[in-house]
Amino acid sequence: MAVTICGLIVGAEIGTWVIVKMKLTVLTADERIVSLDVEPDELVENLKALLEVETQVPLVQQQLLFNGKEVQNTMRLNAVGVGEDDLLMLVSAPTPSSAGGPAPSDLALNPDGSAVNPIALQRHLRGDPNVMSQLQQNNPELAQAILSDDTEVLQMLLRRQHQHRVELQRRQQQELDLMNADPFDVDAQRKIEEAIRQKNVDENWEAAIEYNPEAFARVIMLYVDMEVNGVPLKAFVDSGAQSTIISKTCAERCGLLRLMDRRYVGIAKGVGQSEIVGRIHVAPLKIGTNFYPCSFTVLDQADLEFIFGLDMLRKHQCSIDLKDNVLRVGGGEIAVPFLQERDLPMHLHDDKRLEELPPATGASSSTVNLHTPAPVHAPTDSSTQDTNKRARSAEELSQTEAKVQRLVELGFDRRTVIQALTLFNGNEEQAASYLFGGF
Repeated sequence: MAVTICGLIVGAEIGTWVIVKMKLTVLTADERIVSLDVEPDELVENLKALLEVETQVPLVQQQLLFNGKEVQNTMRLNAVGVGEDDLLMLVSAPTPSSAGGPAPSDLALNPDGSAVNPIALQRHLRGDPNVMSQLQQNNPELAQAILSDDTEVLQMLLRRQHQHRVELQRRQQQELDLMNADPFDVDAQRKIEEAIRQKNVDENWEAAIEYNPEAFARVIMLYVDMEVNGVPLKAFVDSGAQSTIISKTCAERCGLLRLMDRRYVGIAKGVGQSEIVGRIHVAPLKIGTNFYPCSFTVLDQADLEFIFGLDMLRKHQCSIDLKDNVLRVGGGEIAVPFLQERDLPMHLHDDKRLEELPPATGASSSTVNLHTPAPVHAPTDSSTQDTNKRARSAEELSQTEAKVQRLVELGFDRRTVIQALTLFNGNEEQAASYLFGGF
């Protein structure tokens, strides 16, 4: 009988042949990782034959590097010092027409992941269309860096991706250490419990991706076309807003600011708060082909224009019909369709707003979107209110941008990172899992 311990097959029967194998890791030029179990005295040529099956790279085009030096086909692994869990690098062998090409040591990597000779590495990879094609598909950022003439960008990217691989290996080692931890160690048991909890969360997330993918799609808020005092607007229909709201700038554009009653001042509270600067008691609101009287609470908030709130939804007997994707008004006499994403101006898109965030630093957690505040009338000191509002807004922008920067540093482009954060409502860990998973 033979048992496997740490990748080695150990024989327990007398008089039987025992095959001892070791585990090797091979890193390909297109950043793929191949794990193989081979005998210590295996010929390098046989190892390349196995790699040809795994990577589809012909044996004659393979060049294996160990510690920056090429290993020849006629050598045996243990003869060149290759041992258990060692890492080899697979690159394309130079063609006969490339005589005088770079030496294998020029294609090696430093301990920090950067290239020993970045210019030689660039030229070598550019000259292999198969490798460049695979890089364009699997690692477009690295392919772009190779095609550029800036070696500093290439070196920085190689270091960053190497750091990411080291971090993944460190986490895998931590998981192995937890499995071998003392069962009576309270701290170890707590870590194991957290690892099990996270595993359950990940499995739940994977099940949702497979069976309920719609839950991860970005939901477009409910907007309809309306006219306020003859001025067309994209109205945000929000049954969670206590009152119908119009911004001060929008009221001025609609010619209603002259009717604003400044006695109705206060604070609109919800998730966050804004200053109420007055109230417009009645104005014509056109929905579809009909006109309806409407009253507005005026907020001094530039990032919203018009919110059709619960007070007017009730007054005009409106119903939100998600089956037919329409807003029915007046008990059903008028039905106006909700707008699609393509019909909305760019400033109403969440991802566009995030792209315009100024650079900032900091590391803390926050959500991406704020719910519409429900107005509550209360006296306020306007100077204190403005200061607090600006401070909260700056802090939220700083926190969100910090998440964007951390994910961009892992090798993803800014737009993809912003879309992932928007998709998961600002949850950085879920966004990172989504980006690495390639869903």
